[in-house]
Amino acid sequence: MTIGTSVPLPAYEFDPAFVAQKAESLGFDSIWYAEHPILPVHSESPFPSTGGAIPESYAHFTDPYIALARASSVTSTIKLCTGITLITEHNPLLLAKEIATLDRISGGRFIFGIGTGWNREETEIMGGDFDHRWTQAREAAAVMKELWTNDEAEFHGRYYNFPLVKSNPKPIQKPYPPILLGGMAKNVLRRVATWGDGWMPNRVTPAEVEQSRKTLDVLAKEKGRDPSSLEISVYGQPADRTLVKSLLDAGANRVVVRPEVGSSNEKIGQELERMAEAVLR
Repeated sequence: MTIGTSVPLPAYEFDPAFVAQKAESLGFDSIWYAEHPILPVHSESPFPSTGGAIPESYAHFTDPYIALARASSVTSTIKLCTGITLITEHNPLLLAKEIATLDRISGGRFIFGIGTGWNREETEIMGGDFDHRWTQAREAAAVMKELWTNDEAEFHGRYYNFPLVKSNPKPIQKPYPPILLGGMAKNVLRRVATWGDGWMPNRVTPAEVEQSRKTLDVLAKEKGRDPSSLEISVYGQPADRTLVKSLLDAGANRVVVRPEVGSSNEKIGQELERMAEAVLR
């Protein structure tokens, strides 16, 4: 079974190199870092899973790219992934270089999971257009694809506008690392079929995965794409063997299980061992 693991919060209480090396040795196929660059002190945005206040833990993310770069130095096979990058909160010209560099130093192991977030205040503080955030996300991804696939690239859009530039290095993966779109938005599957390489839902049932796989296959064919090229990675699940198997049987290509604890190298190591015993053995 293709099973990855995310990292718990606070994400700086343990060494990302230790976690990645441990996860790889146990047989996890991938390791996933999320991000929130900031947590606004005053926010009216409801927390998606509860509709209530934002947990304090959301102020305790690390930078995923620095963590994954450190992880890459002590591993050789495990995929290095973002789950998710809040793409509208980054300058895509800078992010394209960070990702290309990480993909090269890791030997082509990066997976680019993206989303647009749910916290209006955070998005706007970071320079994003919250009301049109998926429009901006598509444009940011288009910018990055241009930079990754051309010796010289220019772009003239609604959010990003620049003349011919050179951007190196290029990613090892061709044409570029896979771009997985997160979330359960109404149009997410159409977006995946149009300009993404996969879907990364979290609060989803096996039945929803099965139906979404069928829908995604139809949409891919409409766009002239090979349905098998579009993956589904179900994110943030408990380490439950029955649930994981059900999601994979329903059409998911990968399930990412979440550690429940991890406030030190020792504790996260023990948690990864528990999870591996539960879903990999």
